Amino acid sequence: MHAHRSSGRSARSSIAIVGGETLLGKEVYELLEARGFDVKLVGSLDSAGSIITQGSDEPLVMTSIDDADLESAQIVILAAAKESGQKAWEKTRSAKAAPLVIDLTGALEDLAESRLRAPLIDTSGVEGSSADAKSPVQTIAHPAAIAIALLITHLRKAGAIRRSVIEVFEPVSERGKEGIDELQKQTVALLSFKPLPQEIFDAQAAFNLLSQYGSEAPTALEDIELKIDRHLASLLARSGAPMPSLRLIQAPVFHGYSACLWVEFEENPGTDGIFQALGSANIDVRTRDHEPPTNVGVAGQGGITVGSIAQDRNQPRAWWFWMAADNLQIVAENVGEGIREYLE
Repeated sequence: MHAHRSSGRSARSSIAIVGGETLLGKEVYELLEARGFDVKLVGSLDSAGSIITQGSDEPLVMTSIDDADLESAQIVILAAAKESGQKAWEKTRSAKAAPLVIDLTGALEDLAESRLRAPLIDTSGVEGSSADAKSPVQTIAHPAAIAIALLITHLRKAGAIRRSVIEVFEPVSERGKEGIDELQKQTVALLSFKPLPQEIFDAQAAFNLLSQYGSEAPTALEDIELKIDRHLASLLARSGAPMPSLRLIQAPVFHGYSACLWVEFEENPGTDGIFQALGSANIDVRTRDHEPPTNVGVAGQGGITVGSIAQDRNQPRAWWFWMAADNLQIVAENVGEGIREYLE
């Protein structure tokens, strides 16, 4: 077992992001840079030599994963494809003072030393012991699982939950830049009466809702649904809330999750009970006097936003909720919170 650095670290800790050219890598970079960390970008396996990618203000130069000095970093964040993450892990695990590895892709999820984490939920005492925050390998849970768990664990404070049903609408940015490009090209092609590119979805995603991808898609929507289910079960394990029934739908939107939730309580908590339970710095609750949340409206916003809260007219113990969350931002926030806990 290799040694890890002590917890006495400075605020200017050295952080390397593998996959700095990805949508998720850029989001995490911007958040950590704004918090004063020394962040270096590393390209994925598909990159070679020096790479230039566009930052928020100016171009950013990255080294390739082969040339990067990952062993000297205090924290390595994996934001690229699984193959890149596994190669980065091989480079860091042999270091004398191995860095903390934060996995955003699931590349290291099956390792015995890996811990599934959602630090935004940790703050409410749900996810587990503080020992997880010091684990040498930390896998950040799927953003949809984090958003749902955050909402349900707070609703649990209003009263015991009997059952819940959730429909989650997936943005194409979860498939990376390639997913965004394909939706954009499909939209243009449809309006121009041209053939549709289908490398990512193997189906028409533009102006459409999909319950599954085509058989030739590199990733199956069912596999993503199972991952959300698995991560959600882990995050809810200590909350006392029953596991929801969940379906995942591919929506023709670029960014941001939307979700429709039906929650039945053992006893009706009432409007006041629900709004009191949802009181949290990580939950923006919209009353009837405000516009309900949208995936466009929450872009760049942290936590989750909940609105259109209404009692089920046919089941007085049940309530409807509409939730939206920025999928990239919620992962970046959990990374930032996880690093803060690790450095304490």
